[in-house]
Amino acid sequence: MPRNIKIASLLTGKYCDQEVCARGWVRTRRDSKGLSFINLNDGSNQAGIQIVAEAGLENYGEALKLNVGASVEVLGKLVPSPAKGQPYEIQAKAIRIFGNASGEEYPLQKKGHTLEFLREIAHLRPRTNTFGSVFRVRNTLSHAVHTFFQERGFMYVHTPIITASDAEGAGEMFRVTTLDLDRPPRTETGVVDFSHDFFGRDVSLTVSGQLEGEIFATAFSEVYTFGPTFRAENSNTSRHLAEFWMVEPEMAFYDLGDTIDLAEAFLKYLISRCLEDRAEDLAFLQKYYNKELINTLEHIVHSPFQRVSYTDAVEILEKSGQSFELPVSWGTDLHSEHERFLTEQHFKAPVVVVDYPREIKAFYMRQNDDGRTVAAMDVLFPKLGEVIGGSQREERYDRLLARLKELNLNEKNYWWYLDLRRFGTVPHSGFGLGLERFVQFVTGMSNIRDVIPFPRVPKNASF
Repeated sequence: MPRNIKIASLLTGKYCDQEVCARGWVRTRRDSKGLSFINLNDGSNQAGIQIVAEAGLENYGEALKLNVGASVEVLGKLVPSPAKGQPYEIQAKAIRIFGNASGEEYPLQKKGHTLEFLREIAHLRPRTNTFGSVFRVRNTLSHAVHTFFQERGFMYVHTPIITASDAEGAGEMFRVTTLDLDRPPRTETGVVDFSHDFFGRDVSLTVSGQLEGEIFATAFSEVYTFGPTFRAENSNTSRHLAEFWMVEPEMAFYDLGDTIDLAEAFLKYLISRCLEDRAEDLAFLQKYYNKELINTLEHIVHSPFQRVSYTDAVEILEKSGQSFELPVSWGTDLHSEHERFLTEQHFKAPVVVVDYPREIKAFYMRQNDDGRTVAAMDVLFPKLGEVIGGSQREERYDRLLARLKELNLNEKNYWWYLDLRRFGTVPHSGFGLGLERFVQFVTGMSNIRDVIPFPRVPKNASF
């Protein structure tokens, strides 16, 4: 008898008319004239599978007491189902109960629950239809990230979580320390003396694996990181998390155009994989959360990404006649409303904006010959705004050193980064994709806290 076969596999029909074993959790139970109909779900698909238990079953009385949330093992025959909407069902011959649920105390009863309520029971919300779909999509996207890069010869690099450098230069970092916070050692001037700390210096949780990724790109040519990053931005919006996952490829010998081509292929590949492998989940999410979801995703896949300079984008916005909440002018960053206008109304396609003013971008971006802009790029999606940010990195030692000094960044913290420019420097580029924001787009969920298993936000680090 096939054991440890997921319900999604059973529903392919491969095991039809065979004795099978299914294990999972009871979603619903309905009793009718000596029969019980149990919907069993093991997380491998949206619909689960129907179990038909007859009154002659040895422990039928126990089956009648099964509550929503109970965990069971069912042995029986997989047969075509006469019921509409389900190809197969299991005619139970034995049901083993691992753990019943406490009746009305179980929070996930068969009724609608708000997403806000489900965040309060994050240990149980993966069992719901909504979060089952969301996290299956997240899993498919994560797997596709590795597949995309591995098939192209990229090396996967594990960059450090604890770092002494601020890649973004914004200072919004979580400090890591073992010092006694009630009585920290201090220098003669009264500041905390981190020489007594575990690492002998002031360190924080990383905001990006990019800088370390560049080290490996200068040895292996094409690499990528995919790991957790942290930002201590005190923002309580539906778009921000304090802990999130970033995908960051770094490529030696790539200019900005090469990087844009890679980013477009990457995003289209990820979405295509979800459209192909997660059709059932996307259909559910479209029905309940975003009526245009699948059309939007297909539009991205089939649309050439439009390219426009920042200067031209600002001119388009200024001449649009739109009344934006935040005014736009050359030298200011583009905001979500501006990005959405460009993608949804002007170009009606994904847009890549390039060559941003140097004053609003990070120190590591390559300075253009005009002295005003850097070789940066943002990929913008309709209904979302920025989905990828990237740039060609500054490979010239003197230019990079001057930029660090200009921004009052301590060059001693970047000595090794500067060394990369001294020893065999090459043109190189990279970009970053925030996984959660992308999952949010692909699933149609409105709040980023609903696309990560355990959201970390200001004043909340439960579970």
